[in-house]
Amino acid sequence: MDIKQIQELIKFVSRSGVNEVAIEQENFKITIKTNQAPTVVHATVPQAPLVQAAAPVATAPTAPVPTPAVPAAEDTSNYITVKSPMIGTFYRSAGPDKPMFVNVGDEIGTGKVVCIIEAMKLFNEIESEVSGRIVKILVDNASPVEYDQPLFLVEPI
Repeated sequence: MDIKQIQELIKFVSRSGVNEVAIEQENFKITIKTNQAPTVVHATVPQAPLVQAAAPVATAPTAPVPTPAVPAAEDTSNYITVKSPMIGTFYRSAGPDKPMFVNVGDEIGTGKVVCIIEAMKLFNEIESEVSGRIVKILVDNASPVEYDQPLFLVEPI
């Protein structure tokens, strides 16, 4: 494994939300650890190319990804939760100098782009499947998100 492959593997691990990856080949062993929530992936692949070695064999989450919690006193039963359709990095705007897609209090309709999720260097526009008013944004800009993770609370109109 050369330095370029190792750098690509580090980028892959940091984007995937995994806390630790260990790879062993015949005369080579590498362990990559991040400061994210503890999740462990072990792959033992003898003389496998990088694509196979980087693919997780088993994922065992030991703790949920921390997300800002809605206070217990607030009743959220009448709100609709907009969830992430994929793993990636959540962005509230198309760029640092661009306006936010939505803010708290904005009214949205079905098909309105509410955020972008970057996954494997592709920027995916996430459209709302509901109509209503944004009550709460549950994820910080440029934060990693998991599949099915709540992103927004929407009050139906």
